[in-house]
Amino acid sequence: MSNDKLNEVLQKQKKQIQEPIKSSEDIIQLVGFVVGEEEYAIPILNIQEIIKPIEFTRVPSVPDYVLGVFNLRGNVIPLIDLRKRFSLNATKQSASTRYIVMKDEENIAGFVIDRLTEAIRINRNRIDPPPETLVKDKGMIYGIGKRDQNILTILKVEALLKRDF
Repeated sequence: MSNDKLNEVLQKQKKQIQEPIKSSEDIIQLVGFVVGEEEYAIPILNIQEIIKPIEFTRVPSVPDYVLGVFNLRGNVIPLIDLRKRFSLNATKQSASTRYIVMKDEENIAGFVIDRLTEAIRINRNRIDPPPETLVKDKGMIYGIGKRDQNILTILKVEALLKRDF
């Protein structure tokens, strides 16, 4: 076997070893949820946990979308109403209402959502950057995921967690 041939075979094997790793990295795992009429998603890695609504304490002089704080195993966590954050009409909580506790480095907060939808796996190449018209909206949108039957707005957790209060 010539040296060139041997190198070719080795290169091919190396490529086959690297390819599956690369392709699995291109899949982003998200959790989908509904706020109002829209479905949104966030990366599963930013979710600390998802809980049923628990009691919270109101806090004075915060924006109206900050409902207050709640105690999660000894940690006091701000609770944010995503309906109000997205300028939608508030509604009463229902049996499907959940709090998604999201984290990004040291920031953590709970977000009230109307209901969970599903775990979503989407290939990175099916996510487009947000349209220019949406970018001005405090940059909360990471991208638009194209699915077979619909599109999905993927939110930036670090933007959601940014404290402007």
